[in-house]
Amino acid sequence: MNLNKLRPAAGSTHNSKRIGRGQGTGKGGTSTKGHKGQKSRSGYSRKVGFEGGQMPLQRRLPKFGFTNINRKEFRGINLDTLQMLIDTKDVKGDITRDVLMEHGLAGKNDMVKILGRGELTSAVSVSANKFTKTAEEAIAKAGGKAITL
Repeated sequence: MNLNKLRPAAGSTHNSKRIGRGQGTGKGGTSTKGHKGQKSRSGYSRKVGFEGGQMPLQRRLPKFGFTNINRKEFRGINLDTLQMLIDTKDVKGDITRDVLMEHGLAGKNDMVKILGRGELTSAVSVSANKFTKTAEEAIAKAGGKAITL
């Protein structure tokens, strides 16, 4: 290796020419900022969404609707998904939050709601934050228990 062969790692440098380093560089003087105007000055920063004095898009569009700040989001899991979990993944015994997290059906901060689509044939006890009526009935009919956390 020679000193004259040293190069920066590929992708580590962005500008092919350093600007504002004198007239000899070819990028001196105005430093590629053009002449005069707000954008050529130091300290210039444009507000997000600023459109040069024109009424910004977010103020032109009509506002409607309502967002409830107390809304609770649930991760819905259907009975047929639970049955598939029992059949293919060999889940024995209870289906808890930990089992659902292990198999990627729920995150650690998710609240889980068991929904009634499909059919459950195995007698298992299922632990979740909420159950629909049909899901609760189907679990009880299969001989299992629905445990609300």
